[in-house]
Amino acid sequence: MKEKELERLTNLKIIENELHQKGFKNICGIDEAGRGPLAGPVVVAGVIMPADSMIEGVNDSKKVSEKKREALYDIIIKEAISYSVAIIGQDVIDEINILNATKSGVTQVVEGLDITPDLIIIDALEHIDTKGVPYESIIKGDAKCYSIGAASIIAKVTRDRIMREWDTIYPQYGFKHHKGYGTKEQNYKAHQWHRCSGAAGKPADGIGQQRRQSQYGQHHRSGRCIFARRGRGDHPFL
Repeated sequence: MKEKELERLTNLKIIENELHQKGFKNICGIDEAGRGPLAGPVVVAGVIMPADSMIEGVNDSKKVSEKKREALYDIIIKEAISYSVAIIGQDVIDEINILNATKSGVTQVVEGLDITPDLIIIDALEHIDTKGVPYESIIKGDAKCYSIGAASIIAKVTRDRIMREWDTIYPQYGFKHHKGYGTKEQNYKAHQWHRCSGAAGKPADGIGQQRRQSQYGQHHRSGRCIFARRGRGDHPFL
């Protein structure tokens, strides 16, 4: 590892190292992907990394290329003490709104971990149900904390794989390019997948139900949360 990268990672772990010194052994970083798009699910991921973990390239997922994220994903989940992922579909988002859907995903992630963390660090979310586990909300945490950055990569890769799979089933919407975010192409082509089911974006001609049956099968369960974590779970996008 180059000296500059070692220095960057060392700085990225300052907050967590201080927490370890305070006696918190298993620290779970949590982040999400998909709060901003107009279409598709929101994905929440949590990961507990070893205290001495120093994976080259871990960073805020937005600062990492798609190719590099895919490579880092495999390294992170292999090295993780435990990790958990929740995928919340747009039907749930429509029902309870994106913020509450994200908070629900956080709760499900905590429940899905193989071990109970001593502390959760999370990117800029408060008033969340962490099942009694103490948490600290850190603004721009994915760029400040190693474990949150690792979680952001798991969440982003998982969501991107889902959107690419959507594209193979419905290529006319261009999901592999815009991932559901608001671009000119997305606004024109993906309106049927818009999260606001009460608006013009309501899935038409049974397309939403077709997606749930053909793509997610038993794993997706009509847009409700599902889990995959180390040693358990077999979701096709993880």
